[in-house]
Amino acid sequence: MSTIDHDPKELERRARNINPGGWAVEKTRPITTLLGSCVAVCLYDPKLRLAGMNHFLLPSRAKSSGDDTDVILAGDYSMEVLLNTMLNQGAAKSRLVAKAFGGGTIVTSILMAIGQRNAEFAKEWLEREGIPLTAQDFGGSWSRKVIFTPDGGDAFCRRLAITQPGVQEVVAAERDYEQSLIRPRAPGGEQKIELF
Repeated sequence: MSTIDHDPKELERRARNINPGGWAVEKTRPITTLLGSCVAVCLYDPKLRLAGMNHFLLPSRAKSSGDDTDVILAGDYSMEVLLNTMLNQGAAKSRLVAKAFGGGTIVTSILMAIGQRNAEFAKEWLEREGIPLTAQDFGGSWSRKVIFTPDGGDAFCRRLAITQPGVQEVVAAERDYEQSLIRPRAPGGEQKIELF
């Protein structure tokens, strides 16, 4: 393996990017994401050199929302989808190891401590499933760029100041989403209809 293969800029150029609610499993390409209060869990099967990463915004789905968006952004759903995809591609649960990142407090007005709750959820879920957490970087007042590689299960995590370009978009999106969660929904309110 040449040194360029481990150059974070080259890895990022070749990487498959995932957004909130997304996940990916790869054998050849690195996987990357940008996190704020969200958490990304990276699962790795060293025998198959199979890497998976998810990106979730909430620990669990809202019980009464009925909104499919809440489901795909929730950690409980995201972790199950990632694990099942890894297993369907031949990974053995007994071989899996994990690395997890994120859970920052990048929006100081957030009252829900979403980042802290996400980090706690990820650690509890991995412990309950018996998957060792071999590396982690949680909390703080910064966002993170994470790159995960299938060739050796290496994870690169770069902390970014919230004033950097691109990060402000993450901050604004998280602030808007947090506000939508704490605003009560009107009974019998408008239903979203998606046209296709």
